[in-house]
Amino acid sequence: MSISRICAVDVGNDAVKAVFGKLDYELYIPNVIARDTADRPVIGIEDLNEKNPIDGIHIRVHSPALMDNNAIYRVGDLATKSDNASELDPGSSKSEEDQTLVMLFASLALDAVREENASIFKRNNNVVDANYTLGTGLPLREVKEGKDVGYRSQLLGSVHQVEFLVTPKYQGLKVNIKFDQVKVYPEGFAAYINLVMDNDLNIINRDLIDKNILIQDIGGLSTDIAVIKNRNVDDDKAQGFNLGVAEALEAIREEIRSKHGIELDSRRDVVDIITRKNDRNHIMVRGSRTSVHDITDRILVDLAKKQYRHLRNVWQKNSQTEICYFVGGGSMVLKEYLKTLNNNLDGYNIEFFEDEKESIWMMANAYYKLISDFVRKTEKAASKVAKEPVKQSANK
Repeated sequence: MSISRICAVDVGNDAVKAVFGKLDYELYIPNVIARDTADRPVIGIEDLNEKNPIDGIHIRVHSPALMDNNAIYRVGDLATKSDNASELDPGSSKSEEDQTLVMLFASLALDAVREENASIFKRNNNVVDANYTLGTGLPLREVKEGKDVGYRSQLLGSVHQVEFLVTPKYQGLKVNIKFDQVKVYPEGFAAYINLVMDNDLNIINRDLIDKNILIQDIGGLSTDIAVIKNRNVDDDKAQGFNLGVAEALEAIREEIRSKHGIELDSRRDVVDIITRKNDRNHIMVRGSRTSVHDITDRILVDLAKKQYRHLRNVWQKNSQTEICYFVGGGSMVLKEYLKTLNNNLDGYNIEFFEDEKESIWMMANAYYKLISDFVRKTEKAASKVAKEPVKQSANK
């Protein structure tokens, strides 16, 4: 019987964050893909296997769940260097995009082919058969629309194959991915779980457990505001909006290009300029350190005002709210702007995570806690059934 490996994958609009096994491996891959051909040119091909596979993900993906089946992609950092790089567009639904599935399958395949997993997954010649129990999530808006059901059914019941083409160390390997179980969680609920519980779902934050709280999760393409009352998400009052930071990042990227003639590879580069500790809001133009503060401030202040308006509207409808937590990669981009607005306007009780990694990895960690708990309960129930005595027939 094949072993099913636990995985928790947050296909974020900026990047994929994935956690595997007993927290023995994690992956961070920029959510960028580019269509490609089978034989991408490589300078110094004899050194290919000395490089990090994450830096050169070049794959063919075959799956009945894909609209564009059997296509070839550059993924992650390698894709950002392409002229035809694709990031998720504002207004799109994560559950209905091929890009979401390509990033998910690529992440699992990169885990499956690791030498450390040779004893877990069966390998026949160059083909690895990998079984996973997946915890993942979708924006609250999509879950309320019932799109989680279709997304889950796409993954279950089929074999999804990733073939590594010109990828360091893994060139020529194929991975057949099957899912034994898939759980799709609403992102707002997952954020709450991560705030108050540890990996065994023991309560670690008793100050929050019985409070009325909001969790505003700002992503690349969407924002979810979860309303937590009596330890549960209030589905009726929770809100999802098609407003993330992606559009603002694209506007900054375009204005830098038109004003300074500098071409940034992806939104990830813009985020780096905005959030890095040294030389924040500066770029190099013809070798000279140049401020882009005027561009970033104007565009991000406008976005922060829109996000703050959503906070105000939801808080007014839930007047007994005690605190709002801002989470997600977008909240890190807008943190200082939102704090300034709040200080100058309503003065709500709001909180940010000073640990950038904790905020960015919050969803993946939450999915891990939830899927691990599901597996524990399933195994416990199966064990209980196995131990029950077999009833003897009355007509012996």
